[in-house]
Amino acid sequence: MRFSNSAKLAFGTAAILSALTWGPVSAQSVAVTSIVEHPALDSIRDGVAQALKEAGYTQAKGLEWQFQTAQGNTAIAAQIARKFVGDNPDVIVAIATPSAQAVVAATKSIPVVYSAVTDPIAAQLVPSMEPSGTNVTGVSDSLALEKQVELIKKVVPNAKRVGMVYNPGEANSVVVVEQMRKLLPQADMSLVEATAARTVDVGAAARSLVGKVDVIYTNTDNNVVSAYEAMVKVGIDAKVPLIASDTDSVKRGAIAALGVNYKDLGLQTGKMVIKILKGEKPGNIASETSDKLELYVNPGAAKKQGVTLSEEFIKSATQVVE
Repeated sequence: MRFSNSAKLAFGTAAILSALTWGPVSAQSVAVTSIVEHPALDSIRDGVAQALKEAGYTQAKGLEWQFQTAQGNTAIAAQIARKFVGDNPDVIVAIATPSAQAVVAATKSIPVVYSAVTDPIAAQLVPSMEPSGTNVTGVSDSLALEKQVELIKKVVPNAKRVGMVYNPGEANSVVVVEQMRKLLPQADMSLVEATAARTVDVGAAARSLVGKVDVIYTNTDNNVVSAYEAMVKVGIDAKVPLIASDTDSVKRGAIAALGVNYKDLGLQTGKMVIKILKGEKPGNIASETSDKLELYVNPGAAKKQGVTLSEEFIKSATQVVE
């Protein structure tokens, strides 16, 4: 059967409209890397996948999806970044500061969406939270530390010395420590630091704070969160209260945390990825944060760590972990 030119044009237009109606014309690829696997970062990965699925981007419909973790090793993070750049996906999602830094160092052309980076400017991922004009955008899990200090006061009203265990090689943690050094004296408290360059160092670092602090506060440092059970053991054995900024840590034994919902952060990141898959340039998309803070409280952990929580405080929680 032969078609006239007008019929061919009509047929071609219909095919294009059909493709636009039913989703991506060709296979698209998303590569996801995370510095380490722990509940908060896993929730972001799963949130990205869910957002893509809800928008019709699935492996069954041609989406190429790959995920690799660096197992807490920055050298492996750099290897993964180079591999992903060689694969040339449509978007690379980099979860947590070390992985994001590795990917951004490896490519200036492939779109990069970072997530769970506390301070993307200090990490030199973007020049500001405005559209970067580069191949990079993303979602920060930055928290207002004034509210974290208020939380410490609510849980341990008489606290004077606040301990922090952190990895000095993780940019987001260094930023939080520097800010806490300035903020705590304004609340008549001081910061006592202990460093843990590796996950296996977390327990020893926590033990070094015993007798020196009234409470231990943990930010979203990936070494600390990965080894949180070691922190909890010290908290229970020495009756030192643990307060976190990662809500998943409350399920693992922290007394309380005021933080973002990392599944929601993953969904937010996924929506950004979808914009890029649909043709928007990452450099035209402003970096984002989440303003949805949730309070998680674990009364059982409080009892084990020698703290009595008020009923009013418990009732104010978004979620009470039993």
